[in-house]
Order: sequence, then C-alpha cells, then structure tokens
Amino acid sequence: MNITPSNNSTLIGYNEIFLNLKKLYVNAQLPNKIIFSGNSGIGKSTFAYHFANYIFSKNEDNKYDLKENSISKKNRSYNLILNNSHPNFFLVSNDDDKKNIQISKIREMINFTNKSSFNDDYKIILIDNVEHLNINSINALLKVIEEPNDKIFFFLIHDSKTKILDTLKSRCIKFNLYLSNEDRLIIIDKLTNSQFYNHLCNDFKNNYNSPGDIILLYNFFKNNKIEEDISIDDFLKLIIEKKLYKKDLYIKDKISFFVELYFNKKLIHFESKDKIYNLYKYFLSRIYECNVYNLDIENILIELNGKLLNG
Repeated sequence: MNITPSNNSTLIGYNEIFLNLKKLYVNAQLPNKIIFSGNSGIGKSTFAYHFANYIFSKNEDNKYDLKENSISKKNRSYNLILNNSHPNFFLVSNDDDKKNIQISKIREMINFTNKSSFNDDYKIILIDNVEHLNINSINALLKVIEEPNDKIFFFLIHDSKTKILDTLKSRCIKFNLYLSNEDRLIIIDKLTNSQFYNHLCNDFKNNYNSPGDIILLYNFFKNNKIEEDISIDDFLKLIIEKKLYKKDLYIKDKISFFVELYFNKKLIHFESKDKIYNLYKYFLSRIYECNVYNLDIENILIELNGKLLNG
C-alpha cells in the first residue's frame, strides 16, 4: 500500500508545535480556523491528520500515542477516516482529474456543517491544498467560516510558495511548519526502501528536496518496477515509449517537471548551450499550452523522443 497523509500512522518531526497545539486544545483555547503552511511535501497534511486523530480518539481505547507521535492500526477514528466513514470528519480536496477545488465540494462541506455532530463531539474539516480553491469556492467558504461555531475546527493546508487571498488568511491563525534536514532523511528512509534514496540517480536526487516528492517518486518506481538508478534521459524515454503520461496521474501532473530536469542537465553538459536553450523554451512552452488548453500532449513528447532522447 502506498503511503499517503491519511494512512501514515507515524509523524516525524513537529514535536514542539504539536504539543503547543495540544496545550491550546486542552485549555479550550485552540483557534477553530487554522492554516498549516509550509513547503510542498514536508508533511503538513500528515500533521493535520495526526492532530485530528488526537482530538477524535481522546476517549477511545487505542487513543493517539503522544509519546511516539503515532496512531495504532487498531485506532477506531484512524480506520473510519481511511474508509471515508468518520461522521465528524470531512475532507475537501481537488479530484485527481481537476486542478482546482470545485465549488460543489464546498457545497458538500456546507451540508456537512449543517448536520448535527455525532455524540456532540467536535467536527473537523480538512481543506487540502487551499491554494487550489477557485474564487467561487473561496467566497462560499468565507461565508461558512465567518459564522461562529465553536464545535467545528477548520484545518487548511497551504503550500507556502503560493498565495491565498488576504480575506481568507485574515480569518485564520497561521502556523508555519518547517522540517529539519535530519527529520527529512529519517522520513525518506522510513517510508521508502532504505536503499532507494542512496541508489537514486543524482538527476532526481539533486532536484528533490521534500520527503513527499521523494515518496511519490518511490511509489511510482515501485508500482512500475523501475530501477532507482535510472537516469532522467532513460526515464523520459520509458514514460514516452510506454505512454505512461496517458495512464498515470502522477506522470500527467509532473511531465513538464521531468522535461525541465532533462533540459537542465543538458544545459550543464552540452557544448551548444544556445541550441539546447532554444529547444528547452520550445518544448516547455508547447507543454504549457497543452496543459492550459487541455490539449493532447502526445505529439510533443513523440517529437521530444525523436529529436533528443533517441537523437
């Protein structure tokens, strides 16, 4: 099973901020609208799921383990959330085939807020990638969070490299999450094959800074039986020749990034830098147009494969 924020039962790092939030919760001082902000892939969503579990499981037999920052696989709330059946939890995120969070998701969330809480406990709404809300979704969300309701917590996950509207930010308390390099390496080692990162080609290793990005790459390699020492050149050949850009959502989302890695490598090692730079601009702009206008990317990748990868 691939590791995701919802099924990751161990939280590494963030001990101090977790305990500070716990203290606020115990003293009935926890803000009910919180933004967890930080770089992509550092475990912001995992942190939010763990803190939600701490709140939900306080009266359960297998409650959240504060000493180890871990969740037992027998934890009732953990399993209910995994099965999308926790009566007091609601996730707002973009669908795999959508770039933005649709207003229909916010309408579902509004219906959830209007229902009675199970056992009169707290409700938790987790909005993942809040920067993906479109303007209509944000306006609908603002109307909800402006209404006083001390029995609902809103946890908003935000990529700090992107902007969110001041009108939304001003209604929430923001906590910035940072991950030390030591914790980063511990997470990578724990959630992947222990040799994966050591053997990973520098084409990838030099351009991946967050555990989340490494784990997604690891999952893709494992699921497609790809050797970890593959170069970016051979990797692009493989995903083009096997047409994985059509079959795999991860590749669909990251194809422009992988093409960029390829050209960055060529710019360093190729003598005719002007020629490579012009090709770099040509292919990246074509891919960008396909993404913006939802066009088929196949012809561009076949051209790339013919001109450069097999040239």
